[in-house]
Amino acid sequence: MVGHFSAIMIGITFTMMLMIAFLVVSNGSENMVAQDSFSAYRASKMPELDYYRDYDILRAEGNIAVIYPIFTQGAYDWGGIHDYYAGYCESCKSAKIPDSYEKTFSASGNGFRILEFLGYQVIDDIDVDKNPKILQQYDKIILLHNEFVTKTEFDAITSHPNVVYLYPNALSSQIIVDYEKNEITLIRGPGYPDDTISSGFDWTYDNTQFMKDWDCKFWEFYKVENGHMLNCYPETYLPDDGRDLLYALKNL
Repeated sequence: MVGHFSAIMIGITFTMMLMIAFLVVSNGSENMVAQDSFSAYRASKMPELDYYRDYDILRAEGNIAVIYPIFTQGAYDWGGIHDYYAGYCESCKSAKIPDSYEKTFSASGNGFRILEFLGYQVIDDIDVDKNPKILQQYDKIILLHNEFVTKTEFDAITSHPNVVYLYPNALSSQIIVDYEKNEITLIRGPGYPDDTISSGFDWTYDNTQFMKDWDCKFWEFYKVENGHMLNCYPETYLPDDGRDLLYALKNL
């Protein structure tokens, strides 16, 4: 019986060792997947963490606001105004205003997340459209990919003395807003309502041509009447290589 008991104990011990070994290997694999997944998530959803070490050098100083392009975010939603521009939907000239900042690619999500992390104050299209004088509270305004804006917003932005146009193609399409319906509608933009129109506001400083440059290898801020413009589209450049650009932005 003692021998039988010893054999049972040896078998149990051996089985437990196999189970422990299996759990160690399994947990190691799970941790590896989790780490890889987190790295991928951080790269795609948390670009601001790349600037954690440089925070003190790049953080916002002074009274500066970033305008989140909530109208543009809505315009790029499925069935939105961008689908009309892209030729997918002839009747898609209106879009719902989103109820949250989704920080999408079209709404310059990477740039917004990074600037918000660095301490820049945040307002959005609705704030400016409803109260254009709000911009007078700030010494500098940073514009993102605010492609779709109202005439009220356009006038407020272009009359401010110190605006940084961080993304090309801003202010290129004119919309109206129905706040009761929570809806924006295109009234004038490139090729609309007729092919002769190149910009929704016939703006002298329209810089849509720079939107094609996503590499930003030769980026620079150039002077315009009421501030500075960037000569490339920095959405994919900022998360990994934007340190010098952000430092230049801070010191404009």
